[in-house]
Amino acid sequence: MTVTTKSAAKIALAALILASVAACTKKEPVVDTPAPTPPPVTSTPTPPPAQQPVATAPLPGIVPGSQQDFVVNVGDRVYFDTDSSSIRADAQGILAAQAAWLVRYPAVNIRIEGNADERGTREYNFALGARRAQAVSDFLTGKGVVPGRISTISYGKESPIDDGSGEASWEKNRNAHTSLTSGAQ
Repeated sequence: MTVTTKSAAKIALAALILASVAACTKKEPVVDTPAPTPPPVTSTPTPPPAQQPVATAPLPGIVPGSQQDFVVNVGDRVYFDTDSSSIRADAQGILAAQAAWLVRYPAVNIRIEGNADERGTREYNFALGARRAQAVSDFLTGKGVVPGRISTISYGKESPIDDGSGEASWEKNRNAHTSLTSGAQ
């Protein structure tokens, strides 16, 4: 295959993928409704957008049951409010999808890694991270995941995903990350 033929094949593949995605999109009818009333201004920060599980067929090249399948098609991280280990409403869909995936792949073991932002003492944040990891573990076991497949750990404020200082960084660092430890494809 020549360089030109390879380039043409890549372009054709990209066009096919784009056409497939475009064909799958559903356009909603336009409905004339009054504009919603904006929410009142509060001092509570807006949480980061939650990862949403992808409800489409697996992408080409992603092996079902693999780490990449879990991250891309399910989501591996949920976020928490300040000083809280309560599962937020926007995290429940991701965790339900994680549980369904884990039930589908019973050989996979996981570790829930609890994290906190930089505020507070080291000891407080380790305890908060542990509560967050346990809350996720409890949610997953409540959805049918065998408890023996789950381990938890707290990193407190020691492993931030955003090194910045400020609310935008803190929102990202208040999380629980689900890591596949064994049994994935």
